Amino acid sequence: MIAIVDYDVGNLKNVYTALGDVGLSGTITRDKKILDAADAIILPGVGAFSDAMDNLRKFDLIDTLNDNVQKGKILMGICLGMQLLFDKSYEDGEFSGLSYIPGEIIKFDAPGIKIPHMGWNNLVINRDSPLVKNIGTEDYVYFVHSYYAKPNNFDDVVAYAEYSVKVPAIVQKDNVIGMQFHPEKSSNVGFQLLTNFKEMIS
Repeated sequence: MIAIVDYDVGNLKNVYTALGDVGLSGTITRDKKILDAADAIILPGVGAFSDAMDNLRKFDLIDTLNDNVQKGKILMGICLGMQLLFDKSYEDGEFSGLSYIPGEIIKFDAPGIKIPHMGWNNLVINRDSPLVKNIGTEDYVYFVHSYYAKPNNFDDVVAYAEYSVKVPAIVQKDNVIGMQFHPEKSSNVGFQLLTNFKEMIS
């Protein structure tokens, strides 16, 4: 069973449906006992970084997430959920994140590019990982974001997209995974990525 963290931030039902499409049983919850019992945890999210962190604190979920990560359970953040995995964000101020992956969340700053970065971009594989099995540079995924991750170590980036800079699209540090795009909105490529995720936890 995969626990989808319900903290009033994100399109939880789309993630739940996408998990079902690849044969994974999902549960939308903020119950700590269910999170502890889950085979893996997904942290979705849309909106502002500071609001998301405030909600994790409000529902007293941060210690539970920390405990599960320390025990080696796979945690996957999606979109804003991926950004929360880093040390801090400069979205409308400076705010601390969960600090599972060293690095910062910064705003796109190149002249002439459209912000938010919205639409389909192809993935460039940066390093090998079971996450990108059967994924190549002809495979496109769907992004919607104005800020992007700048990891301290680019080896934590499994795949990136080119959008004025190398935008980390899939990150992984040990048992912590992030996808900046929406796999649940990325058609067959998203299906393959979630299938790979399923194989990692089985």
